Amino acid sequence: MTQRVLVTGATGFVGGAVVEKLKDNGRYVPVAGSRRSVSVTEGVELAITPSLGPNADWSVALRDVEVVVHAAARAHIMNETSANQLAMYRKINVDGTLTLARQAVVAGVRRFIFLSSIGVNGNHSTRLFSESDEANPQEAYALSKYEAEKGLLRFAEDVGMEVVIIRPPLVYGPCAPGNFGRLLKWVASGVPLPLGAVRHNRRSLVARDNLVDLIVLCLDHPKAANQVFLASDGEDLSTTELLRRLATAMGRPPRLLPVPVKLLKLGAGLLRKGHIAQRLCGNLQVDITKTRERLGWTPPVSVDQALRETAAAYLASQQQ
Repeated sequence: MTQRVLVTGATGFVGGAVVEKLKDNGRYVPVAGSRRSVSVTEGVELAITPSLGPNADWSVALRDVEVVVHAAARAHIMNETSANQLAMYRKINVDGTLTLARQAVVAGVRRFIFLSSIGVNGNHSTRLFSESDEANPQEAYALSKYEAEKGLLRFAEDVGMEVVIIRPPLVYGPCAPGNFGRLLKWVASGVPLPLGAVRHNRRSLVARDNLVDLIVLCLDHPKAANQVFLASDGEDLSTTELLRRLATAMGRPPRLLPVPVKLLKLGAGLLRKGHIAQRLCGNLQVDITKTRERLGWTPPVSVDQALRETAAAYLASQQQ
């Protein structure tokens, strides 16, 4: 029998891919949650959803839904203008999420899958991050995700609705937004980048196809209930190696200047961009042993394959 699955943020980078994967699977009826009317492909139902917040009414969107995949959120905002960033993140990512969860319980939803962030563990790893680590969120966004996690796990204890929490690192793939989208633009432009000496750090990433595969596995897997999982491609790269592979995937020569890491960090600090240097030069590695062993999951797409698909989509978009 098919199951109705509500995907919030269905027009977003990850949510949209989840909807398409569910449609192709055949075992599910994807209900694409969107705040505005959008066209959907055959086999997908559209549900006009309220804005995330403490007073939202989800009753119509949740009708006959068995599983919720909650991918919508207030994400990192560039040039944030709010005087109280944490309050804004909490309103959407904490209060909004828990409001949806409460109404999901009333509607009889069996399982609630929450897309969190590796930022709950921290911004920098001195060893592999794991699910059992003490939380160490460093930014308002990550703190709001952690608070939402805690609230959802309390729901699981109090009312019995199954909760699954997934913490991905940077997600990349075709039409990737944010930092990865900027990397694509830089490499494609052929502009020399001062990152040829960042060879000794290691960072975990996750291809969108791999993350979506994990999300879909968690819809029904009995061992996923009330668990936290980390996600990655299973191969960690230095910043220099990532850029070299991305250039190869684009058919571009890698133009990387071997500027010493200490000089990069010094320059970024003087420009008050130390957080950017940290992301480019620091370590952020995750251990997906629990995800592999408990769920029997292996990332289906290799890093090189995912980079080729990402590069091809970017180059195609530039020709339109």
